[in-house]
Amino acid sequence: MHKDSLKSRSIAIVGAGQAGLLLGCALLDRGYAVTIVTNRRPEEVWHGKVLSSQFIFDPALQIERDWGMNQWEAACPRTEGIGFTIPTPDGSGRQAIHWHARLDAYGQSVDQRVKMPGWMKEFVRRGGELRFEDVGVPQLEALAAAHELVLLAGGKGEIVNLLGRDEARSPIRQPMRQLALTYVTGMKRHDYYECVNFNLIPGVGEYFVFPALTTRGSDDTQACDIMVFEGVPGGPMDCWGEVKSPEQHLETSLRILRTFLPWEYERSRDCQLTDANGVLAGRITPTVRNAVLTLPSGRKVMGLGDAVLVNDPVTGQGSNNATKGALHYYRAILARGGAPFDEAWMRHTFDALYEGYAEKVVRWTNSLLFPPPEHVVQLLGAAQHAPGLAHRIANGFNDPRDYAEYWFDAAAAQRLIDDELRQAA
Repeated sequence: MHKDSLKSRSIAIVGAGQAGLLLGCALLDRGYAVTIVTNRRPEEVWHGKVLSSQFIFDPALQIERDWGMNQWEAACPRTEGIGFTIPTPDGSGRQAIHWHARLDAYGQSVDQRVKMPGWMKEFVRRGGELRFEDVGVPQLEALAAAHELVLLAGGKGEIVNLLGRDEARSPIRQPMRQLALTYVTGMKRHDYYECVNFNLIPGVGEYFVFPALTTRGSDDTQACDIMVFEGVPGGPMDCWGEVKSPEQHLETSLRILRTFLPWEYERSRDCQLTDANGVLAGRITPTVRNAVLTLPSGRKVMGLGDAVLVNDPVTGQGSNNATKGALHYYRAILARGGAPFDEAWMRHTFDALYEGYAEKVVRWTNSLLFPPPEHVVQLLGAAQHAPGLAHRIANGFNDPRDYAEYWFDAAAAQRLIDDELRQAA
């Protein structure tokens, strides 16, 4: 179908985040009329608090490249690998397990305070209508009356809760971690390639850290590192409620590293906050929501991105899910041609995304929120001695569906360990 024949196909997206802006810009290039509604202007986002610990692996980066949305790729630090460490349980400050492995292609993290304002401007440049207002049910009704398809892509706020929780797909019903982010400069580099450095502290939580690109001043950017703390509720890392200032947030970050991960503390002891807004703390309940909201009028609204798929950040898949979901919806919208975007199409589109991709990501991510079974500990330990195994575990972050082959089955894990150790020998 020629793009000009699609001019009458109008789509509204509520939410100007990774999924909404990416999909909106891609659809504009195919001739669709797209309106995005958000309650935050670009300058408010740029000067506001950090929003997430977004890290994007190469398959999702490629989607951005294909759609001409990789404006910061040259400036953003490249992360070439995954590092993994478990400290000894005796508190001696030694490493019981430690390895690192290269990713097949680099990943990157661009602060959403940089990316979303830039993408808003790009959306307008491509011909989209960008509106700034709070959205509740009356506004959704108006959008649904004026557009053929309305996508609800806001990840936060009461409006997304109207979609309702899909209980069958949401086995976890409470936050499993106390989360905190600390954006810093001045971190010492490793003597090997840049990694997402993941540390698992049994009974305490997880800490991972990686390079990123963030804001500097009114219109400039700078390299930084993002510290991500995931504390087991009630444990010693569940301490962020006592923090009252950005300076205290940094002090708490360094105290945790000094206590549990001295090798990370040595890299970080001279760090400074990127800015007073470069800190965040909170809790997330992993949730899969229903794909379709029925408004009082009977009109339908479809969920997109974080509105329907909320993962704990422990595996760094949030922005990747949003990006791959945007591509999936894009293809489904194009394939629909001139047919209506009815409820059956909405449910089929989301179910195909969930069953074909997201379900395995959700399952793997949720598994890391519980004490690891013995075979997973053996997998991680064996990776120290089998470079092929370390490589495979690391590159699962690119496409977590691969973990379904061995992560959840002790016999499959043992076969993989044996095969990789033989090859290493």
